[in-house]
Amino acid sequence: MLAIVLDESRNMKSTTPLQREFDLVAGLTLGDKTAIEQLYKLYSSSLYGIIFRIIKTEEAAQDILQDTFVKIWKNIKTYDPHKGRLFTWMVNIARNLSIDMVRSKYYRNNFQNEDIADKQQVVEREFNFCINPDLLDIKKFVDKLKIDQRSLIHLIYFQGYTQAEAAEELKIPIGTVKTRIRLSIIALRRYYSA
Repeated sequence: MLAIVLDESRNMKSTTPLQREFDLVAGLTLGDKTAIEQLYKLYSSSLYGIIFRIIKTEEAAQDILQDTFVKIWKNIKTYDPHKGRLFTWMVNIARNLSIDMVRSKYYRNNFQNEDIADKQQVVEREFNFCINPDLLDIKKFVDKLKIDQRSLIHLIYFQGYTQAEAAEELKIPIGTVKTRIRLSIIALRRYYSA
């Protein structure tokens, strides 16, 4: 049964990003090795990029990437979809392992060229997107938007759709999606600063 779900989830156009995440988490929870393989195919390059920005050496970044997927595999039962998206959870694991490496004596002796505080600032600046919008009380401002803008913000920022996926879901051109998102962000800035 699980293999059928995972096979269907490989057809990216027929499922939503949330459904794909649900299927992957279900497979990982049951110990299905095809689920971890699929997770690796989908997210390894993104996670590697995040790790490399912190570590700045290929060898160490590859090691951290492998450690990240091992930790995901071992700790998938601790993932709570109510607290955030699967990708955000994985980014936090990768980021924390990377920071631990940067702070390690081994790294300082062999790789470190910059001050750890500088790296910490880069990490915080680059990963602000991982903050849960509920914690920032953004949703009350989103509710003030026009219905077409609100639906796009929910799809893209709260449900993790890409702009292309949102355009397909709403059956509107990608240019319209980009325009509405830009106008939504302008309106949100106005609401937030008022």
